[in-house]
Amino acid sequence: MITTTDIFTISSQKQFEKIALKVFRYQYENNLVYQEFCNFLKTDVQKVKSLQQIPFLPIQFFKSHNVVSNTHPVQTTFTSSGTTGMITSKHLVTDVSLYEESYQKGFSEFYGNIENYVVLALLPSYLEREGSSLIYMVEDLIKLSNHPESGFYLHNHDDLIKKLIELDESGQNVILIGVTYALLDLIEKQKFQLQNTIIMETGGMKGKRKEMIREELHQQLCTGFGVAAIHSEYGMTELLSQAYSLGDGIFECPAWMNILIRDTEDALSYVLQGKTGGINVIDLANINSCSFIATQDLGKKYPNNSFEVLGRFDNSDIRGCNLMVV
Repeated sequence: MITTTDIFTISSQKQFEKIALKVFRYQYENNLVYQEFCNFLKTDVQKVKSLQQIPFLPIQFFKSHNVVSNTHPVQTTFTSSGTTGMITSKHLVTDVSLYEESYQKGFSEFYGNIENYVVLALLPSYLEREGSSLIYMVEDLIKLSNHPESGFYLHNHDDLIKKLIELDESGQNVILIGVTYALLDLIEKQKFQLQNTIIMETGGMKGKRKEMIREELHQQLCTGFGVAAIHSEYGMTELLSQAYSLGDGIFECPAWMNILIRDTEDALSYVLQGKTGGINVIDLANINSCSFIATQDLGKKYPNNSFEVLGRFDNSDIRGCNLMVV
């Protein structure tokens, strides 16, 4: 049996691979959708001895199937954003405490104690719908910050501008988490020179603005907020873990998450480091659904398991994990 302690105490790549292979066998036996997919590929489970031999479930399955690895009651269902009439993904979560442990430990690994920050959130398109896993996470981080100034902002930009300037000038550490288009709206209204604030964009124009390449976007945001770097969060409805970029669009994963880059012409083979391909995510916190997901994002992997997100496959839906379209 794989425990949460096994997942969240991983300390080496060898240990990660060992647990990932155990999770693969567990999910093959207990997740009927994943089992059917593996059988369709004629996977011999006993011969799977490396991460590269594990089948990755296409992310589209979360739109058409209930992807679960146990028979426990569903505690919450996360849904993806999408335009009117679009079929959205649904992630049935049978143990929401796993999600909480994953994002709390992940945040702590990259940013330290949440109580050191005031957490401000500018996430209008997420707040205005139900079932957002991002809102669930940020709401909890706001509570855990234990700071009366932490909170969500919707369309009250004037209040947010005043609060940001006040907090920053007081020397308080602040994290402003914002959807991309809303951050651009904010700096069009007010230019800042922030000294103690981290700007974290969660990606996506949500059809509000034309898509931009990351370099151009981050340059605009750096200039508008007066900061040296823009941080980013890479997560999605179908995952229970996030990767973070502390600048330059280079993401790193927590110890229980990893990515592989698949060949765009042959989904069952992989490309070398530094080459562009499709992003396959291993998220061991996803033990109750599927930990091995082939996303529709394009990226490159670098030494020490860092990676870059370059865009999306052509004709992919616009949705929550859409960071940039090149």
